[in-house]
Amino acid sequence: MIYVRTKLDVADNSGARKVSFIGVVGKKNTDHACVGDVINASVKEALPNAPIKKGEVVRAVVVRTRFPIKRKDGLSIKFDKNACVVIDKQGNPRATRVFGPVARELRVKFSKILSLAPEVI
Repeated sequence: MIYVRTKLDVADNSGARKVSFIGVVGKKNTDHACVGDVINASVKEALPNAPIKKGEVVRAVVVRTRFPIKRKDGLSIKFDKNACVVIDKQGNPRATRVFGPVARELRVKFSKILSLAPEVI
């Protein structure tokens, strides 16, 4: 689970490097986000000549969390770091590459992110 002001790594080549979690899009009265949730985030670090600038508020999808993900078959998965992928209003990724593995829970809504990822766990 990711709470307000948690810093996340950006797992794509959009230009942002670190973002800070602001809130979950579409879920009122929710103070945490899980894998597959769309979030609003503030860019804390960005590359110098990138289209995304520091201080910009972006939408992103959580693709990895340190908190264990429990699946129906009894398997539990957790990652080393919290990470997200920056998306646009339509839900398409703003980047052309995704770095690192992503969770299989994204396949329902975000199949484009899964197709860009090198590994699906």
